[in-house]
Amino acid sequence: MRAVSTTETAPDRYAWAVQAGGLRVRAGRHLAVDGLDLTLDTGVHGLLGPNGAGKTTLMRALATVVKPAGGTLAMLGTDVGGRGGDLRALRRSLGYLPQHFGFYPRFTVREFIEYMAWLKEMPTSLIPGAVQRAVERVGLTDRADSKMKTLSGGMVRRAGIAQAIVNDPRVLLLDEPTVGLDPEQRMDFRDLLRGIGVDSCVVVSTHLVEDVAAACTDVVLVDQGRLVWQGTPVQLAERGADGHAGDSASERGYSAILRAHRGSA
Repeated sequence: MRAVSTTETAPDRYAWAVQAGGLRVRAGRHLAVDGLDLTLDTGVHGLLGPNGAGKTTLMRALATVVKPAGGTLAMLGTDVGGRGGDLRALRRSLGYLPQHFGFYPRFTVREFIEYMAWLKEMPTSLIPGAVQRAVERVGLTDRADSKMKTLSGGMVRRAGIAQAIVNDPRVLLLDEPTVGLDPEQRMDFRDLLRGIGVDSCVVVSTHLVEDVAAACTDVVLVDQGRLVWQGTPVQLAERGADGHAGDSASERGYSAILRAHRGSA
């Protein structure tokens, strides 16, 4: 069993769960995030933007997969870009579902999630119960002992969500989590997000504006690696008009904000 340090049990002393200032992050040689300023706290934050806007690169930086090339980034009070931060301790408090994730196909769903819990250094005695709760929350109870290679694409995605939430993360990062989910599963997923967002900071990167409008407390719109707009789903819908592209008020608001931003750039 892993000993719990005094640092982990000490009261939180950070102002924001996520705080970025002038953040710059490279994707290969390309500067995908360029001077982004962003603060996020408890709640469900929908990250929107066109292809190539820098969403996935930003998520990778928040997950501590890639280091910033410039600016500042703090997660739960830990400096991610500097040398002084304890990234190992921070990662125990993160949950991350990449857009594309790997797994051992011969693992069962339960074994896969148990393995990910072990990688997150969860206490051994807590893992079985945590895995069972995660499986139940994503609706895979009846497939918990099925091998990953036998699952449909949507089921694999739900297993990915389960591994991301198994440690009850204080910051949950989900990159395109609803890919492959049917409409009923997407509605269940929205309920799950709303529940997690009561006590945690959840960041969901997606192209589906309607998912953001239905599940998120906050909308973050990025383009060309910079913050374009931040507000509530209601405020997003109010920005749209009949002349803008989109099938819903939220989609029209999204189009209107992007068009105004590009017109002023």
